[in-house]
Amino acid sequence: MAKHRLIFLYLGAILCLILICTAPAFASEADHGGRDLGALLPIWSGIPFIGILLSIALFPLLAPVFWHHNFGKISLAWSLIFAIPFMLAYSGDALHSILHVYIIDYIPFIILLGGLFTVSGGIYLRGTLAGTPVVNTALLLVGTILASLIGTTGASMLLIRPVLRVNRARKNKIHVIVFFIFLVSNIGGSLTPLGDPPLFLGFLHGVPFFWTMNLLPVMGLVSGLLLLILFLLDSVLYKREGSPRLDEQIREPLKIEGAHNFLFLAGIIGAVLLSGLWNASEFTIFGILVAWQDVVRDVLILFVGWLSWRTTPKQVREDNGFTWFPIQEVATLFFGIFMTIIPALAMLRAGEHGNLAFLVDAIKQPAHFFWAAGGLSSFLDNAPTYLTFFNLSLGRLGLTEPQASAILRGAVEGDVARQFILELKAVSVGAVFMGANSYIGNAPNFMVRSIAEENKIQMPSFFGYMMWSVGILIPLFLVVTFVFF
Repeated sequence: MAKHRLIFLYLGAILCLILICTAPAFASEADHGGRDLGALLPIWSGIPFIGILLSIALFPLLAPVFWHHNFGKISLAWSLIFAIPFMLAYSGDALHSILHVYIIDYIPFIILLGGLFTVSGGIYLRGTLAGTPVVNTALLLVGTILASLIGTTGASMLLIRPVLRVNRARKNKIHVIVFFIFLVSNIGGSLTPLGDPPLFLGFLHGVPFFWTMNLLPVMGLVSGLLLLILFLLDSVLYKREGSPRLDEQIREPLKIEGAHNFLFLAGIIGAVLLSGLWNASEFTIFGILVAWQDVVRDVLILFVGWLSWRTTPKQVREDNGFTWFPIQEVATLFFGIFMTIIPALAMLRAGEHGNLAFLVDAIKQPAHFFWAAGGLSSFLDNAPTYLTFFNLSLGRLGLTEPQASAILRGAVEGDVARQFILELKAVSVGAVFMGANSYIGNAPNFMVRSIAEENKIQMPSFFGYMMWSVGILIPLFLVVTFVFF
């Protein structure tokens, strides 16, 4: 305990020092009323975001017990390190930005994730399956397909526990979960707007619903290669383990319990789709403009989650190993991430007027769009990143959203149309695929890791995971660049 108090004293001293040093510097940047904060914020205002990323990366490795008991305090500390000087410098504008990110982004994000987590936790695949290379590859193939139909989060929450159970007798299983994150939690969600938030955002801005099926050749190539690599790697490790077999005497037939939760899962997807198709009136909360369709969506998701909790037998959730800790961990850590990410997203939205103008100005070719959108989506929220580069492409080519929609429907052809289509493909693929590059690149990544660790699987650290992603995914993305962009 003395050691923990010393660490907190140290963190508190750092917090006070940073607040004292940064508040005047923030204030010197401040202006009066109606400000574009993305054009005013200094680039070093992203330091708290880097700090929370390093905390997530290093604390579980260097002080795992301390981290397990105090990650919420550390997340809050980094939030305050940014929020207090931000508020002192920009007062009302800062408060508006903070309220906006929590009301419009964070709360719906947690409601959706929590709803899917609750519903999928009530679906239990009972029966005996061995985690052979064929079974593992087949499960991840099914998950990759489902990700475009029910979203990467829905598919991940639905299948991660069955994948963990079928591999319970395996000595080597970390690679299966890593490939699960690659395929089910990210790349599989690239074929429909329901698959991943950036594509849904594109749909709301005029991209036809089925246009994303044009990404099938890219998705098919990368997914096919990843499944092949998984099968070969898993086959080698399976043979090295002695090809473990399940005891024939304890075999039981496969059956699904809590199957009514599939209806609730469809209800959540329907609520999300409804919020995109229904244009209702708006109202304000603390000066933040909120659409009624979004409120209805969130209420429906909460109601469906409650129905799932009430109607699913307790034994099914117990057999499924269901606890609330994974969603609590994600909600706590992403509270800090959403706070500290504010300056990075604001500077990105400011484009040529912000301190990330050097990045925006350098993007001229489809390959640049692919790597810029993907690289930022590896660590930032991929939905606003997608929208930023979507708008950048429109601006470069002199297009409006209705003109872009007409191009994507095939009503307009020509060099500009072909260039826009190629750039949008690059942005779409980059934003969706490269969310797999880190644990925080996409929401289900962290959730999958948390559920795996709750099941006593020692997952790679933040940087350990990135060794997998850099070693396997980056070469594949280079192939994608040369073949498609």
